[in-house]
Amino acid sequence: MKPVLALLSVLFATLTLPATQAARPTVKPNIVFILADDMGYGDVHAFNPQSKIPTPHLDRLAASGMRFTDAHAGGSVCVPSRYALLTGRFAVRAALELNKGPAIEEGRMTIASLLREHGYATAMVGKWHQGFETTSDRTKGNFDYTRPLRGGPLDRGFDSFFGMHASLDIPPYFFIRGRTPLLPPTDNAAASSSVGHPDGWSNIQGEFWRAGPVAPDFKHAAVTPRFATEAVEVIRGHAAGKREKPLFFYLALPSPHTPWLPLEEFRGKSGAGMYGDFVMQVDAVVGQVLGALETAGLAENTLVFFSSDNGPVWDEKDIAKFGHRAAGVLRGKKATSWEGGHRMPFIVRWPGQIAPGSVSTQTIAFSDVFATFAELVGRKQMPAGAAEDSVSFFPYLLDPAKTPAPRAPLVHDQWTLRDGDWKLILPRGRAGKAGKGASSGGELFNLRADPSEQHNLFSEEPARAARMQAQLKAILEK
Repeated sequence: MKPVLALLSVLFATLTLPATQAARPTVKPNIVFILADDMGYGDVHAFNPQSKIPTPHLDRLAASGMRFTDAHAGGSVCVPSRYALLTGRFAVRAALELNKGPAIEEGRMTIASLLREHGYATAMVGKWHQGFETTSDRTKGNFDYTRPLRGGPLDRGFDSFFGMHASLDIPPYFFIRGRTPLLPPTDNAAASSSVGHPDGWSNIQGEFWRAGPVAPDFKHAAVTPRFATEAVEVIRGHAAGKREKPLFFYLALPSPHTPWLPLEEFRGKSGAGMYGDFVMQVDAVVGQVLGALETAGLAENTLVFFSSDNGPVWDEKDIAKFGHRAAGVLRGKKATSWEGGHRMPFIVRWPGQIAPGSVSTQTIAFSDVFATFAELVGRKQMPAGAAEDSVSFFPYLLDPAKTPAPRAPLVHDQWTLRDGDWKLILPRGRAGKAGKGASSGGELFNLRADPSEQHNLFSEEPARAARMQAQLKAILEK
């Protein structure tokens, strides 16, 4: 009789959980993190119903999971954003000089090594962009193709890797499997440009890439499809194994970053030119990954994330021509400190744990993924100096009704601090362009009242601005 009573007790406890809160999982889920490249908050219909780009697979992912509407990349450009995601640290803590070696120093715990320590098989496909030890000057493409490329994914927590060293417009152009270049770049690719195109693309839009060495098997337009195929194979391979370990799979797409090279089936299908067509292709890759999980029988126990590393390369002239706002209502684009540079679409699906169609307004950042994974696997303590800037959002995944709480001050870059509803941007005159149009002192916005950052309150709130500047200074000095 006692076992029956014990069973009834467990069932009663489960049935009396709050309707908004799922039971805490007892089995570690697989984790798939899909990261797009240079894709805006307003490109996905689920975040911007006025988007001119069909995104059916991402919309379905959002409908079956949770959207975070105040989620931030680790920076407004590629390298710092990926650093924050992988390490749980603000990118301002690192030099990030890839011409001097890996951005992530040897021995530093990453989300991959964290999960591997807790029994996960770890795999990566796509764009690394965190440097290798064997590159002396990435701007000249000086890799030693006769030796293993160390300091990359396999030396930072991943069991397997297939991908490329940086963006699709940065030479040298070649594929890497594990630590080994598939073929050295023995040919030369001429520079490509869409300047003069009827749609009026700038010199860093359209079919833009830089001239440089290229491997015989590397075709720019075929890279995204190749990574999609490799991603499906990772999932199939894991499913075909004995599955003693759960899978962590990081798919870092090189798209819709330039060059915008949509396949024929997507050309002319969006309302945002070749950029929008390429976003449609990214959406289709997400569909391929989700389909592979379903076919492999892994979907029900897989936690799927989707986001982008920074804002779009989409100018005011593009908004005027196409009527499409790639950053939605947000101001700014890639490489700016305004919200359009780093506030990202962020979707999480976990069947049976995350309420379908739920929305969280909690402020989160890429650096928070680390602590979230740690809480998921029951890790109580990090090594000294690891993931210092990571704050878990795991409770929000399980309880969509959980009230948002102020996050510790968030540093987007060396000029920008977010503290609660308030955001400070200091002038970038010495180091960038994002402060253009600001008052001489800087910019201060209340994002709750003014998410589009149209009303600069710097001169009206001098005490708050000074306090936030001191906060930023103190963080940077650490």
